Amino acid sequence: MSFFLENWILIAVAFSAGVMLVWPAVSAGGRAGSLNAAQAVQLMNRKKAVVVDVRDATEFAAGHVIGAKNLPLAELEARLPGTVKNKATPVILVCGNGATANRGAAIAKKLGYENAHSLTGGMGAWRAANLPVEKA
Repeated sequence: MSFFLENWILIAVAFSAGVMLVWPAVSAGGRAGSLNAAQAVQLMNRKKAVVVDVRDATEFAAGHVIGAKNLPLAELEARLPGTVKNKATPVILVCGNGATANRGAAIAKKLGYENAHSLTGGMGAWRAANLPVEKA
């Protein structure tokens, strides 16, 4: 007991360091499987990932990732198997800010697409990274 009382500062520093190491994993809890814009581009180039935009048609027409397919979230469960036939293909789900894409990634994983990811920050992050946008 005297060890803890005499070395409380060292114990506090060790505990703080442990919390800082674990924090990124804990804070990403709801965003597991999410990618930043650079990681998404790498996945698209290296693994031929399919980009699925889960916004409605008007938002999609205003600007989307080049080559993205538009499957609104309400239709995702019904239309994704017909759009991406190979469930081993990486799928990147995109929305306006990233929140809807997280739900889309959960739906895709439920359908068996284990390589489903959401784009953190959505189209806002894509544009902020100065990546190309296509308009329909």
